[in-house]
Amino acid sequence: MKRIIFAVAAFALSLVAAGQPYPNKPVRVIVPWPAGGTVDGVARVIGPKLTEGLGRPIVVENKAGAGGSIGQAEAAKAPADGHTVLLVFDTHAVNHLLYRNLGYDPFRSFEHVSLLVTSPQVLVGATNFAPGSVPELVAFAKADPGKVTYATVGAGSSNHLNALLLSNRTGIEMTHVPYKGGAPMMIDLVGGQVNVMFVSAPQAIPQVKAGRIKALAIGSSLRIPQLPDTPTVAETLPGFAAQSWVGMLVPAGTPKEIVARLHAETTKALAEPGVRGKLAAQGFDVVGSTPGEFLAFARAESEKWAKVIRDYNIRVE
Repeated sequence: MKRIIFAVAAFALSLVAAGQPYPNKPVRVIVPWPAGGTVDGVARVIGPKLTEGLGRPIVVENKAGAGGSIGQAEAAKAPADGHTVLLVFDTHAVNHLLYRNLGYDPFRSFEHVSLLVTSPQVLVGATNFAPGSVPELVAFAKADPGKVTYATVGAGSSNHLNALLLSNRTGIEMTHVPYKGGAPMMIDLVGGQVNVMFVSAPQAIPQVKAGRIKALAIGSSLRIPQLPDTPTVAETLPGFAAQSWVGMLVPAGTPKEIVARLHAETTKALAEPGVRGKLAAQGFDVVGSTPGEFLAFARAESEKWAKVIRDYNIRVE
């Protein structure tokens, strides 16, 4: 476990919940993925501003494993007092469709605070992998079915589901190589141990610009300014879209006043020009939704991917 402690910048006005001021101690933010990944990156950017707004240190804890479900299960059992916050990746909406004994319900075990950011995924390849575009990848894979390997952060992740959709749309076969997080799978792609993967733009852009990997295509409907010469997947496969997202939750039963305070401070942090600038430069689209909007979004994502998971009979024991 890696901890990143942001120093206290200022005290803010506090509300009173259950007879105690909130917050009255450091706020623990569980990131259910390894350090250096997409979710961890968002936590690093907004953490200092939340510290300023809440007037208490933000302590980020990385609790990786099982597609984010280990950290989520721990957060679900935490006291519902606002001192444990959870940042989730898009697997939040699908893990209950994959794991038999998850230990929590994605919608009933948590209060949804805000959808923080979204990001297009980028189809990237190792520099030692010959294809440099979607058509070239398809031709290469069809010539030798199963030879192409693709990395993901686990079964049912957006990396995995988007690769399956690509395979389905193009009629190719690729071999799945799962990892515990975005950072380790990127290390192996840079090293040429795997061939391709879908990954969030914030993880892809620095590596592409440094020449450590190459971008084959963008998952958004339009090209992105950070990689203007990289075509979209949709230019080859009309309608294809691939995105990642990060949101904030707290344990179910957290007082509404505390949820409202966290939502307000998060909204302020996301609206701060420095925070927006850092997130945008990395390839994130800042959202900052209401709790109700985030819950509706997560439910819609779950429904969207349920058919894909059933069609491919994806299951994690």
